[in-house]
Amino acid sequence: MADKTFEQQMDDLDKIVNRLEQGDVPLEEALDQFKKGMKLSRELQQKLENAEHTLAHVVDNQGNEQPFETEDTDEEK
Repeated sequence: MADKTFEQQMDDLDKIVNRLEQGDVPLEEALDQFKKGMKLSRELQQKLENAEHTLAHVVDNQGNEQPFETEDTDEEK
């Protein structure tokens, strides 16, 4: 099975959270779901950090990675 997208994983995590919030899950299953939710949370956090790193850098015409600079400079602060 192919890796799930970020959105699919978020949906899975949302379902786990909603199920656990209902409170009618047997203890053993709740613990299992909690572990799955924590694993998903870590994976999603890693994907976000990777995306942030990618978006924070651009590649110039020579193929060199450069920090992404916005027009918000220290002069405006």
